Amino acid sequence: MPTTLTVKGQVTIPKQVRDALGLTPGTAVDFAINRDGQVVLQKAEASRGTAARRADRFEAARGKADVKWRTKDLMALLRG
Repeated sequence: MPTTLTVKGQVTIPKQVRDALGLTPGTAVDFAINRDGQVVLQKAEASRGTAARRADRFEAARGKADVKWRTKDLMALLRG
């Protein structure tokens, strides 16, 4: 399954490989080189400290404000 390296150093992982490893968009992967000089691709494990999917920063802040603004008061404040 040959593929071509782009000028940005990117390659497309063939569908057969993505399906076999259960890779979906946003899935973290690990690359390694074995003793024979072959590249090994694995689905990254979150427990190994790799970039697991993080919670959306806006979702984490949702509902945290204590101040209840009325729209007209907020608009007056923002518009001066």
